[in-house]
Amino acid sequence: MKLKHENIFMGTLFTLAMFLLFIAFVDWIIRLFGWTLSLVPYQPGRLLELSSFFMIFVIAVLLKQIRDGSKKTSEG
Repeated sequence: MKLKHENIFMGTLFTLAMFLLFIAFVDWIIRLFGWTLSLVPYQPGRLLELSSFFMIFVIAVLLKQIRDGSKKTSEG
């Protein structure tokens, strides 16, 4: 059951990170024309930082799953 919770956590953070990355990219393109997204109070660089922060946690959970999987295969 623990693996299921990790997958839900990882999927949620990955989706949020990709959404923030998309919003940052769109906002950056729009700013080239002098407009801004009024719904987003952050600069595109800050959104990119938030996205990478969430991806670090996703990578950490994936590495933990790989480590746990390799322990199980080496045990038997």
